[in-house]
Amino acid sequence: MIEVDGLTKVFPGPVTAVDGVSFRADRGEVFGLLGANGAGKTTTLRMLVTLLAPDGGTARVNGHDVVREPEAVRRSIGFLSVTTGLYERLTARELLVSFGQLQGLPDARARAERLIERFGIGPFADQRCGRLSTGMKQKVSIARSLVHDPPVLVLDEPTVGLDVLVAQTFLQAVEEARDEGRCVVYSTHIMSEVERLCDRVAIIHEGRIRHAASTAELVAEHGSVEAAFIARVTAC
Repeated sequence: MIEVDGLTKVFPGPVTAVDGVSFRADRGEVFGLLGANGAGKTTTLRMLVTLLAPDGGTARVNGHDVVREPEAVRRSIGFLSVTTGLYERLTARELLVSFGQLQGLPDARARAERLIERFGIGPFADQRCGRLSTGMKQKVSIARSLVHDPPVLVLDEPTVGLDVLVAQTFLQAVEEARDEGRCVVYSTHIMSEVERLCDRVAIIHEGRIRHAASTAELVAEHGSVEAAFIARVTAC
């Protein structure tokens, strides 16, 4: 579902933020991309979702090239990050319906209602997004990322700022997405989430993939994903 080969991004300076990154994430899998702040993971994800153009290498999402077929890539993905914003003047219900219509869904209203029920948005569905709490906003953002039923989800630190109950709801949604056969790329600093969700992980440091393995292999070798992460990064 996602194929990345030699992906590179250089910012003015020059600063090589991503340096020849390669990996593959498959259908029905949660693939973890782990790295410290500034390691290059968010830049990598932003190239995958067509928010940044790569300076080298290739990436394909659901069979579509991120440079040559950006619109097809966007139709294939649901993207969520800690910086994802909402239109504050729209209600939660209006926002979900609007995004469904933008994606060309003939049943946008019905789809929005199903997601409102699934994520417990009903009690505040008709409140403007600007008046919602952080947890409420994140529920709406999660629903928005799924409104067009995308085969691929790209999630960048999605549980930052969430309380325990809302975070649990979100993690369950990720597990359901995997069980439904979606491809999920998941980036987080919370290693307990990685051990719970991720089938495989890649550790990125200073713009390069330093190690890739199954979560089970990392835990078996180091006792935990956190220990494996520290060992690989400090060895660089």
